[in-house]
Amino acid sequence: MLPLLKDIIVLDLTIALSGPFSTQILADFGANVIKIEPPAGDFCRTWGPFVNKESTFFMSCNRGKRSMILNLKSSEGVALFKRMVEKADIVSENYRPGVMERLGLSYDDLKKINPRTGMYPTMQF
Repeated sequence: MLPLLKDIIVLDLTIALSGPFSTQILADFGANVIKIEPPAGDFCRTWGPFVNKESTFFMSCNRGKRSMILNLKSSEGVALFKRMVEKADIVSENYRPGVMERLGLSYDDLKKINPRTGMYPTMQF
């Protein structure tokens, strides 16, 4: 880990490959990346191959991150996420278009909470 980004807090709402890989690079450079997973966990945890019942795919693009379960479909989960945004520098997500807006977590919503937070959607192919 390189300490270049040691003071940067990233809230990672990404799935599959493109998003997790981009936030993994931030973690590699020392950012504090917090991967937010739904109650059932990131579905990529079910993708093989597996070593000791752990998805090597999931582990390969989420190394260096801390994970937490947060239900963003509940008002309590959204409220907690908004409190986390108060201290975050970056929010990265790659949900389908419109999902963040439906959750009440659009770019404009998050900028009202923390004007210095950058929100970076990543492309999902």
